[in-house]
Amino acid sequence: MSANGSSEAGCRSEVRPSNSTCSQKDLSVTASAISMTVGVLSNSLALFILVTSYSSIRIKSKASFLLFASSLVVTDLLGHLINGSLVIIVYSFHKKWETFDPPPTSCAAPFGACMVFFGLSPLFLGSAMAVERCLGVTRPIFHSTALASRHMKRLLGLTWLLAALVALLPVLLLRPYRVQSSRSWCFFYMEEPKDWLDVLLPLLFSMLGLMALLLSIVCNALTSCTLLQARLRRKHHCRGTSYHIEMICQLQAIMLVSCVCWGPLLIRVIMMSINSNDEPAYLSLLMVVRMATWNQILDPWVYILLRKAVLKKIFMVFQCCWGLNSLNLQRWQRSILHSSMDTSNSGAGPTDSRFLSRLPQPETAIESIALTQVTVL
Repeated sequence: MSANGSSEAGCRSEVRPSNSTCSQKDLSVTASAISMTVGVLSNSLALFILVTSYSSIRIKSKASFLLFASSLVVTDLLGHLINGSLVIIVYSFHKKWETFDPPPTSCAAPFGACMVFFGLSPLFLGSAMAVERCLGVTRPIFHSTALASRHMKRLLGLTWLLAALVALLPVLLLRPYRVQSSRSWCFFYMEEPKDWLDVLLPLLFSMLGLMALLLSIVCNALTSCTLLQARLRRKHHCRGTSYHIEMICQLQAIMLVSCVCWGPLLIRVIMMSINSNDEPAYLSLLMVVRMATWNQILDPWVYILLRKAVLKKIFMVFQCCWGLNSLNLQRWQRSILHSSMDTSNSGAGPTDSRFLSRLPQPETAIESIALTQVTVL
């Protein structure tokens, strides 16, 4: 109560424009709270879906993918909770850092370190997921024999460790994070750098982020081309094709979201590091930072929407609207049937060939599924 009263008194004691200023600050607090709430709820829902899938899956390659995906969602969830709480605190004190952060102490270091860590971690995890899927599709024997579950967990730990090391470098090198000109967030010291270290640190952050995006693009392109070649060679009955397509669709969406949200910020930081006197770049830096925060909101919806059941319905809608050849839908149905049987029999031995021979033919696949649903009802 006292803090609210003092802030109201402070607003009343100012000159006439204080009413609009206070309303803008209240609007900023409300917008930050809504953004954090939406992000937390979205990531919680996506985490529930991924954990449920991970506990019931029996395919090793998809289990590794779900492990990285769950870790990515957990990272985004923690990023929303920690960074969102810090931003709300800053706005609640009307961005007066001296009020809640006296000179002997400094909240800029943990704030800036969290910004860097929760910014780089999703990019690194996305590139690690792309590399894992690329090896699983292009080199399946090597992936199944050399990359065990413990190796995936070690790679996950190294990914977080690398992001934490980059986030702690300014503190270790005595180049602390600074409050930016908007006074609402903390980042590297880029205004009038004193020496080469002040230029190197933001460049390192941006170059690592761009390299992670480039690696994701290359690996996803190789994986998509390999699956497309397998389809063109009529190998759509191979084991696990449907869940490969599901994971590739999710990876492509994650890559697109990361490029759109993080690309402008990474490029802007490089431009500001090279030309530190570019005033318009500093004015638009806050806008691209807010754009980057949407990455943590959109990531979980990739796993919520781009699931096999949802993709199947989207494919059927496209088939009905554009009048595609029904043979494509029948092949999709047969691929799902084969993948489901392979998944259910992966722990009990090879699939019975006599059972496979009893599957409905392509021209009766949809009718058989419809009759089965009617019988169950």
